[in-house]
Amino acid sequence: MQQTMLKAKLHHAHVTHSELEYEGSCAIDGHLLDTAGISEYEQIHIYNTTNGERFVTYAIRAEHHSGIISVNGAAAHKADKGDRVIICSYASLSQQELANFKPTLVYLDQDNNIKRTRNSIPVQVA
Repeated sequence: MQQTMLKAKLHHAHVTHSELEYEGSCAIDGHLLDTAGISEYEQIHIYNTTNGERFVTYAIRAEHHSGIISVNGAAAHKADKGDRVIICSYASLSQQELANFKPTLVYLDQDNNIKRTRNSIPVQVA
């Protein structure tokens, strides 16, 4: 049996561009892609915490250390410059792979600089 698991997350990224006419769906700073382990052209899910939109697209590489998070093409209707988003990728894993699996979680500041990385989400308490 395969299970779909969170592979990587860029938490609280801020949209720097929203380009309706640009080719490609979501350009992400190359350093952020590499740190999170998200590949160029990989399917990503974007959760817009500013307006509640949730959509699926793919990642393309933006300039290294540029801080760019550009939502492009049709997806530009779902996010505006300045919106705060969570960008996730997922992987299908076998039971054997699950035994040692940990996601890569990358937490960003408002300029899309890395604040910290983790491989687990703290337990939510009441």
